Amino acid sequence: MLKLNASFTTLMMDTHAVMSIRMMGMMGATPAHSDENTRMVSEKAPAFAEAMKALSTAALSGYRPDQIMAAGMEPLQREVSSNRARLEK
Repeated sequence: MLKLNASFTTLMMDTHAVMSIRMMGMMGATPAHSDENTRMVSEKAPAFAEAMKALSTAALSGYRPDQIMAAGMEPLQREVSSNRARLEK
């Protein structure tokens, strides 16, 4: 459970950072790519579809609830971490 809590915390903090950077870009406070708003919307469906697939696979494989949640968060964390690294450059 500690590992799951750490994963939730990391996902939450990275998500907050990405949202903050994007909002600052929308306000003109930081440089932003012209396609950032489109990218922000278009990346959601594939990321959540991948997370749902991972959740379903883990659940149907008989994993414990914490393992199912961790499996579902993994694709989301990859996407958020990638966005954070890209936006912080």
